Amino acid sequence: MSRPASPSAATARGRAPTLRTILRGMMALPLLAAFAGCTGPGAPAAGPAAELALPPMQEFPPTPATPPRRPNAEMVQDFMDLSFSLETGRAVPVFTRFEGTIRVRMTGEAPATARRDLGRLIARLRSEAQVPVAAAGAGEPAEITVEFLPRRVMQRLVPRAACFVAPRVSSWDAYRRASRAELDWTTLNQRDQAAIFVPNDTAPQEIRDCLHEEMAQALGPLNDLYRLPDSVFNDDNIHTVLTGFDMLMLRATYAPELHSGMTAGAVGQRLPAILARLNPRGERGAAPHPDPTPRAYVQAIETALGPGTSASGRRAAAQDAVQIAESRGWNDARAGFAWLALGRLSLGHDRETARLAFARAAQIYEARPELALQSAHADMQLAAFALAAGEADAALALTSRALPLAAGAENAALLASLLMVRAEALDLTGRPSEARAVRLDSLGWARSGFGSDAEVRARLLNIAALSPVNRARPQ
Repeated sequence: MSRPASPSAATARGRAPTLRTILRGMMALPLLAAFAGCTGPGAPAAGPAAELALPPMQEFPPTPATPPRRPNAEMVQDFMDLSFSLETGRAVPVFTRFEGTIRVRMTGEAPATARRDLGRLIARLRSEAQVPVAAAGAGEPAEITVEFLPRRVMQRLVPRAACFVAPRVSSWDAYRRASRAELDWTTLNQRDQAAIFVPNDTAPQEIRDCLHEEMAQALGPLNDLYRLPDSVFNDDNIHTVLTGFDMLMLRATYAPELHSGMTAGAVGQRLPAILARLNPRGERGAAPHPDPTPRAYVQAIETALGPGTSASGRRAAAQDAVQIAESRGWNDARAGFAWLALGRLSLGHDRETARLAFARAAQIYEARPELALQSAHADMQLAAFALAAGEADAALALTSRALPLAAGAENAALLASLLMVRAEALDLTGRPSEARAVRLDSLGWARSGFGSDAEVRARLLNIAALSPVNRARPQ
């Protein structure tokens, strides 16, 4: 998740973001025109893409999450691993949560969309997870503070952080003054105060995603697990809003049978009955013990997608992650993600390697229904390849399959990119009116997913440049 799960020695004051901070934005939507050459910000417009004015930003309606479909026995192990370990591998000695009403306050210069998104999130947490959380009233103290500040200010102290949460503080100034020990989650016996820090100068979707992920950690599990197919508590950054699994984990966290200070053994004894009560549909069958994710895989992914490594070194690290997944016989989210990373890093270097890697990721994802959203990410890349090859029907089929998944996951950036690819494919099939309508629709979602007008237009031009027709057009 995009936050420091615990302090570690990566900055001068010993604070470091976790892996999800490093990966945020690196994987989901690489610049597709990297393997087509061509356009970028300030380049001449390609084809019909140049003609459109930007429409108002589109928004997803409030929608409750689909309940998890996995067996409770499997999710018992997930809860224990999420709650009693940090991403660094350090053990969390006792179970902690807030006790009593949890009031949330926003401070700083918040973007216009942030208050609405936070209000919707609080409403979902109350109704779906039964967490006693509410907006703090005027003059009331707050257990959780969400502070908005410019990214450059935040990254002076935590250079690679997209957003993060810290315990025992209620402001940026307090965080700056706090000692490493004060910011250590493993020393808590109960959660009394936490602060979430979010940049106010990024895309609306990025801000919303930060609110979901960091609020979830502030309230509940501290760990992320690569094996999870259906959760924001996964460093692959595929799910960006709280899922049915996440809501169940939070509801179990605040079950009356549990309280702060309990040991792992005590929680483990009560948890099966808690999940049976909260999720009776999950009472079916046993679950095999999951194969642990070795540290070598985590390090390979971190090297592949993090900063400070050469392009060739990143590709080699992605190959290492693929080899680890293959050697362990994985066919789960971890295996697909390794191939997705390799494909992303091969764009602009070796088109065929990239295409084959995305195809292998899609094959893994499509074999498991719980990985449908992951499949949509792979299909996006394959649709771009199909468009670049002039295979319009293939691009249309891939985007048709992926679009409802992107919309269901409330991923505006993915949705916009799929629509842009689809518009170009429609133009190739001689359906310009339909293409124009789809392209216009894409721009409303792009304003949510990518933020600034310049970034929206750059994305539109890059995808338009994939089309053989536009590549042949004089610039």
